[in-house]
Amino acid sequence: MLRLSTKGQYGVRAMFEIARGSANGPVTIREIYERQDVSVAYLEQILNSLRKAGIIKSIKGPGGGYILDKKPSEISIGAILRELEGPVAITSCLDPKEGCIRVEGCVTHLLWKSLGEKIESFLDTMTLQDLFDGKQFIKINKSSRKKNTGKVIAH
Repeated sequence: MLRLSTKGQYGVRAMFEIARGSANGPVTIREIYERQDVSVAYLEQILNSLRKAGIIKSIKGPGGGYILDKKPSEISIGAILRELEGPVAITSCLDPKEGCIRVEGCVTHLLWKSLGEKIESFLDTMTLQDLFDGKQFIKINKSSRKKNTGKVIAH
């Protein structure tokens, strides 16, 4: 089954903490560690990547930490994950680094490509603000239940 790495998972969780605490000023790595139970060393790697990408800013010195570079409503989950994970590549043949020699004759290439595009599109519509609000998740859960003939999907 498809699985997101811990780097992507922890990156989204760290970004949530930065967004949540930004009203009170910069958020320290220690605060993120305490709230999300992610090692400080791993957080440093993740936040450094996000800083270099211009998604967050670091403030040095006493009272320093991390702040968002944009409003939470302007930072998509897709942008965070692309920076930390790279592009969505459902199969190795869709990974730009690997490529595929069977593209022309592959019966499933377009299926996997389409699925990857749908995942990216969904992640690009979800923002940090949506994580706070939960509104879009409620809509998604309700529509998923309707489509599944009464079966409840665990999310």
